[in-house]
Amino acid sequence: MPLAPTPRSAAVAAGLALGLVLAGAPGVALAQKAPATAPDAATADASTADNGGAVTRASLSVAEARTAANRILEAVQTRDPNRRFAQFSPELKAISSPELVAQRIATEPRLLGWTLLSVRSGLRSTKVEASLQTADGTRDLFMVLNDRGELEGYHFDLTDADTAKVARDFVEALSAGQFVTARSFLTLPLQEEFSAQSLRSQWQQLQRRTGAFVAVRRVLEVDRSDEAFLAMVYTEFADVTDSLFVILNTNNEIVGVNFPLDPVRPRQFSRQPR
Repeated sequence: MPLAPTPRSAAVAAGLALGLVLAGAPGVALAQKAPATAPDAATADASTADNGGAVTRASLSVAEARTAANRILEAVQTRDPNRRFAQFSPELKAISSPELVAQRIATEPRLLGWTLLSVRSGLRSTKVEASLQTADGTRDLFMVLNDRGELEGYHFDLTDADTAKVARDFVEALSAGQFVTARSFLTLPLQEEFSAQSLRSQWQQLQRRTGAFVAVRRVLEVDRSDEAFLAMVYTEFADVTDSLFVILNTNNEIVGVNFPLDPVRPRQFSRQPR
């Protein structure tokens, strides 16, 4: 099903035609990249106005958010899975474990240092942007913190990454039970709608129809528009081999996923009468 090069909702409309789509138009507001100037100059005001005009304060002040972000990144730098797991929100702890964190750490480059760039406070959470210096180079990270300064979501800037690899890494994170990591590939607005728990539920429901995951066989970018890409992840399960469709915006953020509702099962061979 091609993505027509039409404005805004075209990618989502195409995704809906494919079947079960998680959600979200590529035109929704994305976390904006802060200027590469002094971090304090990029820090946002922590006040927001509600519909009645009253000004409310976000749960974390800018100073509190920066302290929490530094604490989280210090845990990442130690490569201690227990310390890192301890920084998770209760929602992430419920879907993860120190063992899963240790498995993730084994695949990550070492964190050498970081710079906090901006703090954006909302009514329900606080977003902190950081530039990470790793053994593999610089990476931009967006962290979502709850009112206790715990990590409840994150997202790396993958704009310059290979689209097919992003789609593959997402499915392989699901298959490894790394649902916190898998969720990080979604846009931040979409993460607010879909928890790591909901991703696990979707993946488990899929495997009840397909059998256990075996391997990703190949990934093809099958179509693109001005605002979105459509990648087909050809996936082998125990009972069937089928295609999962992943929709990404031009920043390589996932805005929709199609898990096949009726996987194509192989038919038994029967000899035709002569």
